[in-house]
Amino acid sequence: MLKIARAALFAVLPAEVALAVLLVSGVALPRPVVTTAELAVLAVLLLEASVLWRGYRALRRGGARRPTALRGAYAQIVPEQVRRIMGFEAAGMVSLALWVGRRRHGVPPGAVTLPYHRELTGLMCGFLFACVVELAAVEVLLRALDAPAGLRGVLLALDAYGILVALAVIAGYLTRPHVVTADELRVRYGAFFDLRIPRSLVVEVRHRRNYNETGMITMDGDCMALAANSQTNVIVELAETVVAVRPLGRREQVRVLRFFVDDPSAAVEALRPSGDSAAVGPAGRAA
Repeated sequence: MLKIARAALFAVLPAEVALAVLLVSGVALPRPVVTTAELAVLAVLLLEASVLWRGYRALRRGGARRPTALRGAYAQIVPEQVRRIMGFEAAGMVSLALWVGRRRHGVPPGAVTLPYHRELTGLMCGFLFACVVELAAVEVLLRALDAPAGLRGVLLALDAYGILVALAVIAGYLTRPHVVTADELRVRYGAFFDLRIPRSLVVEVRHRRNYNETGMITMDGDCMALAANSQTNVIVELAETVVAVRPLGRREQVRVLRFFVDDPSAAVEALRPSGDSAAVGPAGRAA
């Protein structure tokens, strides 16, 4: 039943969106088609409600409290990858609010912040500019083609949403820096990645630049690279492995972490054990 509910949900949603776009665009659809689509949506909603209720009741019988049971039933219907993507959007909107309010997320008093946005905001600003140009160009083109106002409104809303997402991603980079406290190292990548490492596990930290990283997050054995514009410049080695959750939910065992900060010397200094006065040499190693 759960598999059927998920399949029905993912089959009906795109079809309903396409139907809504056609209707808004002024396309005249046969009444039986519209009626059939409405009945299909109603049937899927009833199926989802039934599966949700069954999951909720099963968790309640198992002793879970109401909020926990409701979250558990919701998690059964919606796959983790979809929930995490929705979480990215919510966290991005929170980051926008923090950016406007000139505040940062997850930075307790006395903590050392390590920004990493220098290599990322430039790329995102270029993408943001492209979104603005596309919005204007599409509107001019559709007006020239005498497209229906409804279709222009839909495309305008989609382009505007793309601009909002780009702003949210930039805000995530700016308001969610890496953080070093007395107890932990917190390494982040906007709203997409968050890894907390106890300071007691950090056995070595060094500054070493690498300009050949591929992808945002890559794994090589138990070594994770968290790159910004194909770059990393800090390496942290741990006494034992920790579990890192990738953006879409995959778990990785990490013992060595490479990541980027705007000021790697400040990162090495912040992570150096108290009382260690060793200097950072030209090659980026503690001398």
